[in-house]
This record gives sequence, C-alpha cells and structure tokens, in this order.
Amino acid sequence: MKFLCIGDVMGRTGRNALKRFLPDVIKEYSPDFIVLNGENAAGGFGITKKVFDELISLGVDVITSGNHIYDKKEIVQFIDNETRLLRPANYPPQALGRGYGIYEKNGKKIAVINLMGRAFMGIPLDCPFRKFDEIYEEIKGSVDYIIVDFHAEATSEKAAFGFYVDGRADIVFGTHSHVATADEIILPEGTVYITDVGLTGPKYSVIGMNPEEPIRKFLTGMPVKYEVAKGELLFQALFVEKTDEKTDIKRIKLQEE
Repeated sequence: MKFLCIGDVMGRTGRNALKRFLPDVIKEYSPDFIVLNGENAAGGFGITKKVFDELISLGVDVITSGNHIYDKKEIVQFIDNETRLLRPANYPPQALGRGYGIYEKNGKKIAVINLMGRAFMGIPLDCPFRKFDEIYEEIKGSVDYIIVDFHAEATSEKAAFGFYVDGRADIVFGTHSHVATADEIILPEGTVYITDVGLTGPKYSVIGMNPEEPIRKFLTGMPVKYEVAKGELLFQALFVEKTDEKTDIKRIKLQEE
C-alpha cells in the first residue's frame, strides 16, 4: 500500500495549493490512500461542510483535525454524520464527532486515529498515549494498517508517542506546528515517524498567516486579527510505501518559484 499524509491545509491558499500540486503528486506516486489535516482549511480556523466536500473531491480519503476543529459553528451540524472527518480521539467523551475510523481501500482495512498532545495546548484532554492503547485493543487484528495523526505542540511529546506506539502503528505523522521537520524515520519496530509533516498553503507566511499581523502582536502585545497569507503556493506531505519486504518513505515539498 502507498500512503500520502498531507500537512495542515491553510485556508483558501492551502486549498489552491492542493489543486495546484496534488494531481501531479498522485500521478507520480500513485497513493492508494490519502490523509490530510484540514482543521485550518476554512479561513485558517476550522472547517465547513463546503470546504470538507471540496477537499474530498480532490481525492482525499480522510480528513483529520486538532484544536481548531470546532471553530466554525456549523461543524456541529455535520461532524457526527461524516465518517471521513475526524476530531482528536482524546477529547472528552461528550465531544461531537469521532476520533478514529476504519476505511477499506484496495481490499485492505486502514484505521486512521486522530490524537492531540497535551503539552502547551490549553485544552482539557485525556491522555493520548492511553487513548491509543484503548483504541488499539479494540481494533488490533481487524485492520491491516494503522495511521495516527498526532496533533501536538511539543516535539518531545510527539517523539515520545512515536516510540510508544512503535510496532503497533504503521505511520505516525505529526501536525499543528505548520513547520516541516527533517526527521522522517523508520523506528526500530517498523513504525514510520515524522515530528511534523508541515504546511500546505502560502509559501511566504508565519505558519500560514500574513507576517504583518503576528509581527504587530509580538511588538505591541495587543490582540490582532490574523489573516491567511496569499501569494506563492507551498505543498508539504509525507509519502510512505509499505510492502512485505520493506518500507520506503519520502518527504515531499513542492512550491511555486
């Protein structure tokens, strides 16, 4: 199986980057299954039904999320009905939506688990490590592959989680920082890991936003309204091919010059 894990899509610019680069990536790598973090896909904060449908129409199989999943009010109207849209599984049990799903593609069953770290996130969450254990006990033996989007701020928490699930999850890709890391690796027990897969959106930005606004906030300490940057496009993802004999991984970065 060939998997493509796409970094956080930032607003309309990120969606334009998908439309610009994803067809070429599909043509070159022929992924069987595409996972994308879409929690910033609508205006940089949250996701709407219209944007969800747009992303799915581009060939995406599952959309994961994180701390911005509930930013758009309309999410409550459709998140329970969309099996291909996930929120972090370690949100409190009363939270709307689902934290993982099992999907069938090319005769294989693929579990996608969405989890969120607790360090510096400011949200009351259950332990993502123990939540993975709980889900793993439910699904082990019934799926062929397990993919985890670990949405977290602290690189140490992400790395610790990667080693914690090594040999149980097939792929762990980090999201949230919007800055791609160069540490893609196959861990000792076979799990593919990367701390952060990066950003799909504006090439010249501060984690996807117009630089002027965060600069002003750092200089003044005053509240500032952030806007998704425009301009040249950037696409970042992780490609993984797993066979019985070996695992190949490749970090992808495409951009407009």
